[in-house]
Amino acid sequence: MRFMVIVKANEDSEQGIMPTEQQLAEMGAFNEELVKAGVMLAGEGLHPSSKGARVRFDKDGGTTVIDGPFAETKELVAGFWILEVSSREEAIEWIRKAPFRGEEIEVRQVFSADDFGDALTPELREQENRQRATAAAQHGS
Repeated sequence: MRFMVIVKANEDSEQGIMPTEQQLAEMGAFNEELVKAGVMLAGEGLHPSSKGARVRFDKDGGTTVIDGPFAETKELVAGFWILEVSSREEAIEWIRKAPFRGEEIEVRQVFSADDFGDALTPELREQENRQRATAAAQHGS
């Protein structure tokens, strides 16, 4: 099972305040644990929303681009991990070890092909597999 672990933004991350050397060392040690255990597929921090954009899709098919920054810091994402673990409980146990203080981390399961049932036909499944293989080859994964 794959889980996305979402690190919420805070005032510091939205102001572009970079982590201290100690914070980076603590996070590096935690990430090393995840890698050694074979559960970390990806993990990154994100630039503040002031450097981002949102694309809003209208019901008529049009789009609108909204440049950041965005209000409601508590609803923004500052970073993430993708973990491959055996259960939601295992994902939570790993994240409980993360070196955060005074923060809230969200853990959400990523859909797998089987979750879509019959709607994901063999043709659509093959298309998805082909796309994943091509993307991995393009990025050396």
